[in-house]
Amino acid sequence: VAVGILFNTGAGQHILKNPLVVNSIIEKAALRRTDVILEVGPGTGNLTVKMLEKVKKVIACEIDPRLVGELQKRVQGTCLANKLEIKVGDVLKTDLPFFDACVANLPYQISSPFVFKLLLHRPFFRCAILMFQREFALRLVAKPGTKLYCRLSINTQLLARVDHLMKVGKNNFRPPPKVESSVVRIEPKNPPPPINFQEWDGLVRIAFVRKNKTLSAAFKSSAVEQLLDHNYRIHCSLHNRVSSFLIYYILFLCTLIYMLTLIRIKKSELKSLKCYSFSMREIPENFKIAEKVQTVLKDTGYSEKRARSMDIDDFIRLLHGFNSEGIHFS
Repeated sequence: VAVGILFNTGAGQHILKNPLVVNSIIEKAALRRTDVILEVGPGTGNLTVKMLEKVKKVIACEIDPRLVGELQKRVQGTCLANKLEIKVGDVLKTDLPFFDACVANLPYQISSPFVFKLLLHRPFFRCAILMFQREFALRLVAKPGTKLYCRLSINTQLLARVDHLMKVGKNNFRPPPKVESSVVRIEPKNPPPPINFQEWDGLVRIAFVRKNKTLSAAFKSSAVEQLLDHNYRIHCSLHNRVSSFLIYYILFLCTLIYMLTLIRIKKSELKSLKCYSFSMREIPENFKIAEKVQTVLKDTGYSEKRARSMDIDDFIRLLHGFNSEGIHFS
């Protein structure tokens, strides 16, 4: 570790100093000679240098100019220098480059947003081997019915296969963090599930606000009802089912009159024409989204279920049930 640098623990600067842990992470990453590796928060380069010896290129993203200087000095004048690309700045605010795998001792403050930035990144990467705070890592792999199962768990597991690889004690870092750490392997599902992630996350967010409540109770929040009512009316207007009915009906009549002036149609043939505009319907004056929501929950069998015990398939079925009735979450 570089001498003379004051590490900013508030920014998550805890340098991995144990070479045995570094080697174990690299071994579990199964790096290839042709790989381009993305590393976030390289620090002074203990992990970076070891990876440079094994791969084609490492793209290191570092926000602290002091550590960028240390990393550059470490490889300067060596055969590894031309295999290292350093991007200076906030990784959450920049587009990710192409890479085959991501290996990082991640600043813990950016764990959640970075995981989803990774999982929504295209083109697909092979895998990510990431160091996290222990409890965060355990939430990533938590199963339905367990204490740590949460929105993070189900969202991550929808998009990826996640495995807890090893525990790492706080004394393996300088300066040591206040919490224990774990290394996790994340492999994105390719192809991804055919689900609109914004819709999915909107539903899961509501269900997990109070994961021990029944879904019937969770959806009775006035804020939730207002959101769903707003979305429902927008959805209806886009699908010709609201007050725009009159406009479409007039357009239909105009089109029909125009067609009748061009061709002669017998009365018997006219009767056989289907007026699809009549399939549209206005939202009734006394419409209440709450009643519609509760009906969907009852019909799908999830009214008395609790988010804490529901798996991915349960939420997929529930989302389909809502969407079929024109209820959307984004």
